[in-house]
Amino acid sequence: MKIKQPVGGFSKGYNGMTEINGKFSNMLMNYGILELEAEKSFKFDEKLEKIVILLSGEIEARFGDQVVKASRESCFDNSIWCLNVDENTDYELIGISEKSELALVSTQNKLAFKPHIYDPSNTTQEVRGEGTMEDAGRRIVRTSMDKKITPHSNIMFGEDVHFPGRWAGFPSHSHNQPEIYFYKFLPENGFGLMKLGDEGELLEQNDTITIDPDLVHPQVAAPGYAMYFLWIIRHLDGNPYLGPDFEEEHLWVEKPGAEYWPNKK
Repeated sequence: MKIKQPVGGFSKGYNGMTEINGKFSNMLMNYGILELEAEKSFKFDEKLEKIVILLSGEIEARFGDQVVKASRESCFDNSIWCLNVDENTDYELIGISEKSELALVSTQNKLAFKPHIYDPSNTTQEVRGEGTMEDAGRRIVRTSMDKKITPHSNIMFGEDVHFPGRWAGFPSHSHNQPEIYFYKFLPENGFGLMKLGDEGELLEQNDTITIDPDLVHPQVAAPGYAMYFLWIIRHLDGNPYLGPDFEEEHLWVEKPGAEYWPNKK
């Protein structure tokens, strides 16, 4: 389901999108966007696993007995900075730049673990989709957390950056775990399209999409516009995300020598 950005943009402070015990509770996560001004602070002290993802700006993060500064000019051009702490560790964020934007995620997890920071030094970044489907799925993929990298966490997350006119999530795939997507476009008036189950969704700047388990969700960026999306998957107890399930009818497009239009000139 699409959660459209409010008219006029996000409000200063925290803008909640999903809630464990409220709206879109089937996502099993608290998720929202924090707009943080210089010298303003935001604290989070609930008994939940917590994840802070810096989208742009410069901040100071205080957690446990640590103080760390982080900056990111652009989610299109710069890799991830993320803080992950357990339910017994609180954090405080303080704005340094005039404006900083962050995605905040939290979920239930009783496992105790030391705070982790993920940044370009320990985030995998790769270009996927080259050499198949006539490069229609070529995109940049960054992965900071998954069950192999972060077995302590109940969250898997990363980012995709589409080259203009390119696809992600194709051949059409689904999985048993709930997922959230958050979008940016360059230029900002760009758009994309998603097939969500049997329905279509228009994707625009700052939109959020909640993806119920077992719904396919391939998507494409409009020509001329780069499309960024943050993806967040909630592992299920006894059923963590380990990989997607593909629709068999579309798998032929990735086979060597696949002919997409034999008579094209």
